[in-house]
Amino acid sequence: MRSRTSTWFETRVRYDKTMEDGQMKKVIEQYVVDAFSFSEAEEFITEEMSHYVSGEFDVKAIAPATYGEIFFSDIDTDDKWFKAKLSFITIDEKTEKEKRSSVTYLVQAHSVNGAVKHVDEVMGSTMIDYEIAAITETRIMDVFEHHTGKKETVESKPEYEQ
Repeated sequence: MRSRTSTWFETRVRYDKTMEDGQMKKVIEQYVVDAFSFSEAEEFITEEMSHYVSGEFDVKAIAPATYGEIFFSDIDTDDKWFKAKLSFITIDEKTEKEKRSSVTYLVQAHSVNGAVKHVDEVMGSTMIDYEIAAITETRIMDVFEHHTGKKETVESKPEYEQ
């Protein structure tokens, strides 16, 4: 399980998809991309989808995601994406009252129970008190991370790191 914090955009893409019976059908699918701006998100999803779609496609919508961190699973059967709303519990030092703040995460899992397990796995290593307020399945098909094309080699590292 690994997590990544970034600026995420949810995109919706419409294209002609070949169905199991061989017929073409227009579909709209949702994808998440790692980008700094709307224009970069559009450019990135267009580039990524060109590898998977043979015909024309349209980017129908781009919206900033309500989450800043995504929990990625290494398990092959974890093929769905869930939004997990967590409530963090803190104590106000002056009033000594319990204060809750909500944060939403995107979690890759196979089921709701799997998403709960993954959240507990990641959050269990922290000292923060939390409760899972809600976990809902999304229609997100995939998440595309931004990777720099630069590969680090021993030669490219500064001398003090070798």
